[in-house]
Amino acid sequence: MPDVRIQDTLSGKTRELEPRDRGQVGIYACGPTVYGRIHIGNARPYVIFTLVKRFLEHQGLDAKLVINVTDINDKIYDAAREAGRPSGEYAEEMTAAYIADTDALGLGRPDAEPLATETIPEIVSLIEALIESGHAYQANGDVYFRVRSFDGYGKLSNRDTDEMDQGEEAGTASLKENPLDFALWKGRKEGEDTSWPSPWGDGRPGWHIECSAMSEKELGPDFAIHGGGIDLVFPHHENEIAQTEAARGLPLAEIWMHNGMVQIDEEKMSKSVGNIFQLSEAIERYGGQTVVAYLASGHYRQPLVFSDEQLGEAAARVDRIRNYLRDAPGGEPDRFVVEKRQAFLDALADDFNTPQAYALLFEIVAEGNRRELSGSHAVLEELLPLLGLDSLLEEEEAAPAEAEELLAQRQQARAAKDFDRADSLRDQLAEMGWEVRDEAGGARLVRRA
Repeated sequence: MPDVRIQDTLSGKTRELEPRDRGQVGIYACGPTVYGRIHIGNARPYVIFTLVKRFLEHQGLDAKLVINVTDINDKIYDAAREAGRPSGEYAEEMTAAYIADTDALGLGRPDAEPLATETIPEIVSLIEALIESGHAYQANGDVYFRVRSFDGYGKLSNRDTDEMDQGEEAGTASLKENPLDFALWKGRKEGEDTSWPSPWGDGRPGWHIECSAMSEKELGPDFAIHGGGIDLVFPHHENEIAQTEAARGLPLAEIWMHNGMVQIDEEKMSKSVGNIFQLSEAIERYGGQTVVAYLASGHYRQPLVFSDEQLGEAAARVDRIRNYLRDAPGGEPDRFVVEKRQAFLDALADDFNTPQAYALLFEIVAEGNRRELSGSHAVLEELLPLLGLDSLLEEEEAAPAEAEELLAQRQQARAAKDFDRADSLRDQLAEMGWEVRDEAGGARLVRRA
């Protein structure tokens, strides 16, 4: 079995991944709540866990990646109301936008993308099991989880239970046996235009129970890796653990793998703070490959700073690889290439160290630029998909006649020293998706990454 080690948030230790029978590895990563277009920070777990799946499959394991969509949530009701739209219709539109935006990353789709709206029977069944076992209780049309009934509560976040705040909506305190308790089911309230039937009356599920039910539906009650942003450790993941373990008597996941946040000025990118940069904007401005390269450039557990400078550096890395690939030789791999290939795989096996993997990739590129490095093309063909850069291996697209004409006009403007016009034409080409490369043999157009 391949030796893969991952830092486990629950134990605080780096643990070896131990696949189930026949090398099967289930991965569940919490996806977006679709009350608006996703920002580039939301895309980090999508990229990271897609690449984790690719690496595990490369290592011979049978990996199934599940990334859910939360399409029932208080924030969706609020956003739809503000937009003057039915909440169900609004959630469908935002779900479609999320799929389109992440499609543009060029990484493909997860193996399963369950919707909360399509998991209501499983959610209701799980809540019923919690009520029957005494871990949950009904209060009017709501159902709450008895936090004090679960001895392990707080083990993921390492918080003092008495100091926890679930942060639920106002007006629920009088319904709870204990302020710590959290909602599993919420009865329909005035102004809510969507609800589902249940044994406790019409309403909707709470946020946390949705993920417990969706992960169990796709992967079973216990699976290998549960992932998501570090901001979800409490209360979301803490509550998922309590629900599933209380109902099923099994650990929810073997390893908890959390990615750091994308930050602007040392502050987490967040819709509520208002410092967001939408994924669609980032892809339009920088290109999908550059965004993927940026999101995988730092170690997944560390925060990632968002800036034009950081994206520019990612674009330069992508260009450097692409330029080398054009003339990278085939043949039997050079010993240097073989050693760097193994070191690259070892880096990913050691808590998915993508910065180290990138550094080793560029050692191959740097050495290949100094001398004929036999077999480097084949090794890059193998390794680039593990960083989400496989589209660099595709044959370069020819620029259309309109773009070539603008390039010719730019060259004329430069020759006439009309640099303002030359810059304007370069910007027009960029808007069309083409980048101008000024090289020794003249300028040429390259499709933006």
